[in-house]
Amino acid sequence: MTYDFDAWRARSPFYDESHDALAESVRRFVEREIEPYIDQWEADRQIPRELHRKAAEAGILGLNYPEEFGGHSEGFDIFHGMVLTNELARVGAGGLGASLMTHGIGLPPILAQGSDALKQRIAPPVLAGEKIIALGITEPSGGSDVANLKTRAVRDPGSGSGASGEDFIVDGQKMFITSGMRCDYMTTAVRTGGEGAGGISLLLIEMDRDGVSRTPLEKMGWHCSDTAAIYFDNVRVPASNLIGPENGGFIGIMRNFNRERLGMATGCCAFARVCLKEAADWARERETFGKPLAGHQVIRVKLADMARRIGATQAWVDQCAWAESEGKGQPADFAMLKVQATEMLERVARDAAQVLGGASYLQGSKVERIYREVRVNAIGGGSEEIMLDLAGRQLFGR
Repeated sequence: MTYDFDAWRARSPFYDESHDALAESVRRFVEREIEPYIDQWEADRQIPRELHRKAAEAGILGLNYPEEFGGHSEGFDIFHGMVLTNELARVGAGGLGASLMTHGIGLPPILAQGSDALKQRIAPPVLAGEKIIALGITEPSGGSDVANLKTRAVRDPGSGSGASGEDFIVDGQKMFITSGMRCDYMTTAVRTGGEGAGGISLLLIEMDRDGVSRTPLEKMGWHCSDTAAIYFDNVRVPASNLIGPENGGFIGIMRNFNRERLGMATGCCAFARVCLKEAADWARERETFGKPLAGHQVIRVKLADMARRIGATQAWVDQCAWAESEGKGQPADFAMLKVQATEMLERVARDAAQVLGGASYLQGSKVERIYREVRVNAIGGGSEEIMLDLAGRQLFGR
């Protein structure tokens, strides 16, 4: 019996034939447009912009986005989005989803809080794959401590025109920005008021503005996802680019984090299944001491334990996804879920590497690549320590 990557969906009450149909459609796209080229893109340190346009034509970029902006949401739910994440993970390269789907963290704040004019200007070209949008929150001085960010946007009295009011002048830095080298727009967290969360705003910054510069960053993993340090030096941005109310950006950032952490947990489950499949296939083919590796009890137990960890985490992912779709999710759940998922992936990737032995240390296996990418999941979107402290403060603090 072979291990089936997505057989688990048939045993879940949250998935039906429509989710299977979507999975098959995305799988064909991945096999045709991604799998033959992913190794080259890893070496190039980026995916081609053309892939965004192809993914848009295939209905991938617009899934669960409003029809009026070029998306398609009718008949789709949060679990369809999770199926999409699973299928993109089949190639075993985390940078693919991080880069191709970067609009998943950059666009929602605009759709949730932006003006109608801003939505109409930004969302259609992004969902058509013509423009790339990123999210800029993390700074050199800190990441998850959003309330203390230092990039400042100050109004320039007498500038601007019409209803937009004065322009903002932006100065500061952003660090570890996914798609930072290629993005056309960046949804940027800036300080427009005093200290703390009450002084934070969100501002859409076009990346071709005078005073914007960027530097590529080399990473341990996620190689096909370009990452950058962004610098703002006296950058003039119209006040019409403000996303939501001035000094009201913190709640929008926090709301975005729930979906981001759910997405990361979903990806962890998917990549863990990739590891398990590669390890199981290897264990059936590799012979030691006169029989297949899978014929040894110690290996079977290791594979079964990997499946146990994945299944338990997937059940929690599905429960949190349901709660989010019903408006019942709370930040503590998503914070703890992310820790559960990243710790699970780290253990499964390690055990898969043990099953593959020396083969897992050579480039070319999916396990090798995923093992290098474990750390970015454990740190990005909020480190495990910060996630548990956040949950502890919400559940047990005053």
